[in-house]
Amino acid sequence: MRLPWPRTVRARATAGAVAVVAAALTLASYVLLGLLEANLLRNAETDAYQQAQTVARLAAAGNLDRVRPFVRGVDFIQVVGADGRVVLATPNLAGVPPIQPNEPVPSGRRAHTLKVRPLGDEHRQRVVQVTAATPDGILTVYAGTSLRDVDAADDVTTAALAFGVPLLLATVALVTWRVTGRALEPVEAIRAEVAAITDRDLHRRVPVPATHDEVARLAQTMNTTLDRLEASGARQRQFIADASHELRSPITVLRTQLEVALAVRDPQLWPELIGGALQDIERLQQLAADLLLLARIDAAQPVSAVPLDLTSLVGAAVDARLGDRVPVRTRLDPAVVVTGSELWLTRVVTNLLDNAQRFADREVRLVLRGGAHTAHTAVLEVTDDGPGIPREDRERVFERFTRLDDARSRDHGGAGLGLAIARDLTAHHGGTLTAEDAPSGARLVVRLPLAPTTPSALSAPTAPKGPPAPASRSRPDPRRS
Repeated sequence: MRLPWPRTVRARATAGAVAVVAAALTLASYVLLGLLEANLLRNAETDAYQQAQTVARLAAAGNLDRVRPFVRGVDFIQVVGADGRVVLATPNLAGVPPIQPNEPVPSGRRAHTLKVRPLGDEHRQRVVQVTAATPDGILTVYAGTSLRDVDAADDVTTAALAFGVPLLLATVALVTWRVTGRALEPVEAIRAEVAAITDRDLHRRVPVPATHDEVARLAQTMNTTLDRLEASGARQRQFIADASHELRSPITVLRTQLEVALAVRDPQLWPELIGGALQDIERLQQLAADLLLLARIDAAQPVSAVPLDLTSLVGAAVDARLGDRVPVRTRLDPAVVVTGSELWLTRVVTNLLDNAQRFADREVRLVLRGGAHTAHTAVLEVTDDGPGIPREDRERVFERFTRLDDARSRDHGGAGLGLAIARDLTAHHGGTLTAEDAPSGARLVVRLPLAPTTPSALSAPTAPKGPPAPASRSRPDPRRS
């Protein structure tokens, strides 16, 4: 039959403490009883041996008649001759035949416990045998003592342990139960509070005990997790609200155009109305693609660990751009190798160039540096000569659906997701995207860790289809460092 196992931490801690203390007390009790009996036996043996030695010396000198009453601790003395006749005996052994040990005394032992009861005593006896050479021949001296004191001490000690050990175990169980309960009270309070928190009241926090121990750190960690959950929920709700707002506008315009197309009977106006509807559909398609990409990024999908020649990737992304409003001047260090996804890193470069093209006046510059002089980091800078980004807005521009004053128009400013996607993709590759100081215009800087990969193992980006746009790329500017 399987014994029941405690299910709670409190019960398991109490059972474990009681089991350990019980094992320790049991072992200590056996050791204590053994040491006590050994010490009392040694004392009784010593007293009997000293008395037997005294009688043996008197017998060797022929003075057995001068034997005095035996010392305290010795119950009887009997001297037996070589012929088995009792030569001398204490009064309590008068008329008792000679002691006949039922087992020989081991060689080298001065004393031995014999199963003899010359006095009818119910207790064990310790008998010491000493041989003496006398003028009348060889005499054997038996000195014995009863072990009643030893047995009594054993009985008292055993009774005390039998009463004290269970009492001590009960005390240990009670103290452990109370102490464990007090220690687990904050844990139960944390559990109850977390169980009561729903998705509608993430503002609630668990109580932090003032003990500064592991439980307090657990509560602080739990509150930190709740902070992140609350912030994540707020971002999700804000994202849904912003996405709904962004989707509503083109859908409303598209519906209006379709209703006008149905109402207008002039076939000459239909191409214009259908063209406008197609533009709104393209915008909806792009917005849906951006939202799906953000969902993939938020799902923390792993990045493919493929070594990429970032120099070739950036060059291909620039060459693939057709019809840019202003030229892109590039300066690219050769063989800058990073690890990541070709598709996502190309999207980062494309979004940065789209943002620069949207606000540039006459020129967009793209610089890629990598190597030991950049602390083993690939640095990609995209600079335009537009109005720039105010210092107080350099973090806000990377928030989703954010437009600054110069980008209020949806036709000009987009949906406000380009830089947010670029930063999220960069962070997903272990890098950073920041807006930094520039002499004029805006300067966006991407930093990515370099990959320890030889150029022969690189994954080259796919060559763009069609001829590159001549105005999209210019020769490197030798004046830039």
